[in-house]
Amino acid sequence: MKRVPLSLTIFACFVSSAPASAQQNQRPLPDGEGMELIEIACTRCHGLNQIIRAAGYDVLGWKDLLGTMVSLPDAQATRMADYLAEHFPPRPGREPTLIRGDAKIQITEWTVPTLGQRSRDPAEAPDGSIWWTGMWASLAGRLDPATGQMDEFMLPESARPHTIVPDADGNIWYTGNSNATVGKLNPGTGEITEYHTEARDPHSAVFHPNGKLYFTAQGAAVLGRLDPATGTITEIPTEPRPYGITVDAEGTLWVAYNGTNKIGAMQPETMDVRYFEVPDTRSRIRRLDIASDGMVWYGNSTMGRIGRLDPTTGEIKEWPSPNGPDSHPYAFAVVDDIIWYNESGMRPDVLVRFDPMTEEFQSWPIPSGYGIVRNMWVTEEGDLLIHQSSSNRIGLVEIQGPQLTSQR
Repeated sequence: MKRVPLSLTIFACFVSSAPASAQQNQRPLPDGEGMELIEIACTRCHGLNQIIRAAGYDVLGWKDLLGTMVSLPDAQATRMADYLAEHFPPRPGREPTLIRGDAKIQITEWTVPTLGQRSRDPAEAPDGSIWWTGMWASLAGRLDPATGQMDEFMLPESARPHTIVPDADGNIWYTGNSNATVGKLNPGTGEITEYHTEARDPHSAVFHPNGKLYFTAQGAAVLGRLDPATGTITEIPTEPRPYGITVDAEGTLWVAYNGTNKIGAMQPETMDVRYFEVPDTRSRIRRLDIASDGMVWYGNSTMGRIGRLDPTTGEIKEWPSPNGPDSHPYAFAVVDDIIWYNESGMRPDVLVRFDPMTEEFQSWPIPSGYGIVRNMWVTEEGDLLIHQSSSNRIGLVEIQGPQLTSQR
């Protein structure tokens, strides 16, 4: 058995981010040169099952991915990537079929400073800066897209923030997914205010025009409302695994459910929820957004479809995503009534454009597409903010046109 070089122990990683059970119930890795290095490096942050269940990559893909998580001498990184590529090569059947079209985009990605943080859910603040959460590192990050300058703010260690939402005053609100809190960060002073929830896992959040913050708690099956003026939190039980949440032009809050085939419409004051059933009990919705005509668009992740709900009639229509039942549509956004989402089941992850008027698709590979885009944010300029949590990148998708095919 080979001795593991001492230099491996100095890489940057977050011990606090690893669940206590990370090394329990793990399948063993295959024997081979580099196995010990993988076991020591990777189990400090996550279980080996995340490698075993991975989509698989070539040597360059594995080496790039390792470089976003740990700081290693090149020789060690190469040995680990060689081992991983030999035993966990790209899985067949996950290569996407891309669809050509006339729309033009440009994707810019930034690698966040702290390795292994699982950056996610970028959002635009009123001053144009881009904020994100580093879930495994319990931090919030700020990016100046004009200069590339990035700053990170440490949050309470137990928070593991899932989602970040700026308010009109520039405060940054986050959901403490692991410590039952909603938090507010003042970027100017660094002051953090925590509001404790009964729900154990606040998840996604959105500000309503009434000034209140509404949130989901997936595991607890709870919907919540926080009044920043008073600190009062109201929580109600709901259907299993509420996930994404957004608000329409009339003030109705729309909730996606990842544990049942339903979409919820919640009234902001009473918090009464009306449920709409999506066809097929296997359907699960993670994210959704609203078009200018009030139609609710969503990704049916388990069925490989996107769908449209008419809130007035309850009528639902769905379209197969280009890469089929295993494409796993995930993040979702509507920009000028064009639908944007990603096929997270593909490698690389694929950004998809759908024009409801022509019912035509177009798609592009995401450059660092070995992760998953789990959320999208529409900027004031009508562009998209995306992320790749596995590769610790934040991305800006500049939509250069044509956008609408009908009247522009």
